[in-house]
Amino acid sequence: MRGARLTDGAVDPTVGTAVRLAGYDRDFGALPPDGSPINLSVARVPGWQAIKFDDGARVVLVPAGVEIDLGATAKALAADLAAAAALQAVGAGGVLVSLGGDIAVAGDPPVQGWAVQASEDSNAPIDDDEETITIESGGIATSSTTVRQWTRGGLVLYHIIDPSTGLPVVGRWRTASVVAASCVDANIASTAAIVMGDAAIPWLAAHNLPARLVDRYGSVHRVSGWPEPNS
Repeated sequence: MRGARLTDGAVDPTVGTAVRLAGYDRDFGALPPDGSPINLSVARVPGWQAIKFDDGARVVLVPAGVEIDLGATAKALAADLAAAAALQAVGAGGVLVSLGGDIAVAGDPPVQGWAVQASEDSNAPIDDDEETITIESGGIATSSTTVRQWTRGGLVLYHIIDPSTGLPVVGRWRTASVVAASCVDANIASTAAIVMGDAAIPWLAAHNLPARLVDRYGSVHRVSGWPEPNS
């Protein structure tokens, strides 16, 4: 809910039905490489305002027929919680937790900071020729339309949904990496950047969020102090 408010609805948890109708209806590894065609139509998702959350009573009310997807927050939040728990367990030093590319750090960083390779695929091997940054606190997350994608009837689809259309987003960016005070905030921002398209640059700058955006042609755009390579 907080992610939806911060992004003016670009990150919306009520995209669950849209994700399922786009073909992501089972474990990703079980999706066929090229399934049968499906009919997709433009339909705005129900909207995060439909969800009622009573923080005091810890009760969430979701209207009938609304399906929730927490892809922009849950894994990143798990990384934040795991890093905090690991630091508490060891009692000192520093901790880095990476869950599928959602990275959270806690405690004292190495002298040179935590080195993180910027990549569109979290499974990419470490390569000295690839762009690398260092972080000392918080987290970093990457959202992309190039890795978690599938094909239905020859049409390439992916899991990031535009809430205004209910369809996989078609925009300027194929990948967005963001550094923030927490991994969950980084993932909220990286997902929002993919959905926002051109509007992501001023939004990221206004929130002072360093980001690396890769457009559909492979050109890299660095925002809010994201360092140039070898700088």
